[in-house]
Amino acid sequence: MQLRDITTDSVETLTLTTTLEDAAKMMRERDLGWMPVEDADRVVGIVTDRDIVIRAIASSLDPKTTTVREVMTKNVLSCNIGDEIDDACEVMEREQVRRLVVLDDDGALAGVVTLADLAHRGDEDHSVEVLQRVSEPS
Repeated sequence: MQLRDITTDSVETLTLTTTLEDAAKMMRERDLGWMPVEDADRVVGIVTDRDIVIRAIASSLDPKTTTVREVMTKNVLSCNIGDEIDDACEVMEREQVRRLVVLDDDGALAGVVTLADLAHRGDEDHSVEVLQRVSEPS
């Protein structure tokens, strides 16, 4: 089975100039812990609630003026929409992450895949196994 079969394709994104305050409000409204950051229709980073707290608030940066560009995680882990689900699971396990950006054949954002998506595909045993490996201390 390919990622295209389970990928969540309705993904809202942030821009490099979105303030942390606005990003946090969007995350709260949508009940999200992270959002991709795009520039010129390319994913250039990820902002997590942890990025906002640890990299900004704990460093006394003003969330009203600080942009996501200043605190985002720039190393975006991704897979291609045509990749096999097991390949995405391997990346999640190796990198110890619970979600991946999914790109189309042109490198544009096609969606995201999460551990929850794996569980909903009907293979709970496999998703539990991946979760256990992702959660192991490195």
